[in-house]
Amino acid sequence: MNIRIKFSKHGVMKYIGHLDMMRYFQKAIRRANIDIAYSGGYSPHQIMSFAAPLGVGVTSDGEYFDIEVHSTKSSQESIQALNEAMAEGISILEYKKLPDTAKTSMSLVAAADYLVYTNEGYQPLAETAEELQEKVQKFYEGQAEILITKQTKKREMEMDLKPLIYEMKALTLSEQPALFLKVCTGSTDNIKPELVLNAFCDFYGMEYHDMAFHIHRLEVYAKADEIPVKGEQERKLYADYLKNQRRNYQKEGKEFPKFLTLGELGEDIS
Repeated sequence: MNIRIKFSKHGVMKYIGHLDMMRYFQKAIRRANIDIAYSGGYSPHQIMSFAAPLGVGVTSDGEYFDIEVHSTKSSQESIQALNEAMAEGISILEYKKLPDTAKTSMSLVAAADYLVYTNEGYQPLAETAEELQEKVQKFYEGQAEILITKQTKKREMEMDLKPLIYEMKALTLSEQPALFLKVCTGSTDNIKPELVLNAFCDFYGMEYHDMAFHIHRLEVYAKADEIPVKGEQERKLYADYLKNQRRNYQKEGKEFPKFLTLGELGEDIS
């Protein structure tokens, strides 16, 4: 049985890197008595897959990982058991069953939402949300291209950020201006908020500091038209389901969403 778990990460836990988080959850799952499945061979390990690794120093309300279990309690009981095993700063939010032929969350990730605001002691991007929105419009909507130089492991490459930024707008957070970003995320094209912030600062002649911004991930998405299951018959059934959903949206005069949260692809266990 495949399970998708959603969790949040706050406080000092934001300084724990991805590999340590994997080890943390391996131990927490054992403490919570989750009947997780193990791989075979001479060195068995828990069958676990994370959706999109979170950068060190970034907080989040929308992290996901998948596990395989032999048996399970209800979603409510499993969430309670896991939260009792959690350290301060980590909270389990969802525990959902996936189809047996479900693709891993890692293979489905297509976008992520972020909230960005300036840390105390650094120059803000703007004095008000209205001023920041004007800057966003000139930077995002006023440019045909947003060209940057991205450093990869092997070389530097020039790329256009604009088609990979799905949404960018200003808002007010605790009486200070903040940025909302929806950007492309995944194994093929993965845009970190830092790249957008750096390009934004360059555009306005501002100095970019790594420590100047607090970045918070709100949610992680899959493409709504992506078929999240394997197997010819299963894919056909899901394709038919998508067609029906599109028809229902059209009848109600609504636009079919481009993205679905990874949690929407599972169902609660009663």
